Amino acid sequence: MKKQTYFITLLTAGLYLISCAKNAPTPSADLDADAIRTQAVSTFASSLTETLAATPTALFTLTPDFSPTPTTTPGTTVPQNTCYNLLFIKDVTIPDGTFLKDNEVFTKTWQVQNNGECAWAPGSTFSHVGGETLRGKTFVLRDPIPVGAKRELSIEMVAPAGLNGLVQSSWRMADASGVFFGDTLTVNITVGNNATATATTKP
Repeated sequence: MKKQTYFITLLTAGLYLISCAKNAPTPSADLDADAIRTQAVSTFASSLTETLAATPTALFTLTPDFSPTPTTTPGTTVPQNTCYNLLFIKDVTIPDGTFLKDNEVFTKTWQVQNNGECAWAPGSTFSHVGGETLRGKTFVLRDPIPVGAKRELSIEMVAPAGLNGLVQSSWRMADASGVFFGDTLTVNITVGNNATATATTKP
C-alpha cells in the first residue's frame, strides 16, 4: 500500500513538471536579434563617448610677432619753394617754331611776373633744366624783384648744327638755395634747311 502511494506521488510530480515546461514562453528569435542590435549600438555609442572624453582639448596660444614692419620709401620729388613763384606771360622774342640756321646766334626773351608771396632775392638763378642747352648760360639775379612786378628774362643762345627739325630748351628760376619755383619757360626753334623745316612743322 505504501509503495503504491509513493508511485502515484512521483507520477503526479512528473506530470506537473512536464506541464510547466510546456507552458513556459518560447523565446522569440526576432526579439533576441533586435536586442542584440540595440545592445551593439549602445556599446558603440558608449565607446565613442569614452573616446571623446579621453581626447584632450587642444589649446592655441597666439605668439606676438616681433618681426620688423616693412617700410616704404616715398618717391623722390623736386623740392618746391612755397614763398616764391613765377608766372609766364608771353614770348617777347623767338616765337615757337622760328627757323634758324646752323650756329646762328640769337637771344631768347620771356616776359614773366613775380606772383608769389616774397620778393625774388638777389642770388636767385635762371638756368637750363631740360632739352638742348643751346650754349645758354645761367643768369644770376642781382637786384630783388618785388611781388607783382613784371620783368623780362633774356638768355643768349646758339642754334645747333647738324640737326634738322624742332629743337627745344627748357629753363627755370630757382632761389639762392637752388630750390626751383614757378613756371618752366621754353624756347622752341626749327633748324636745318628750309625744305626739312617745312616738313617737320606740318601737323
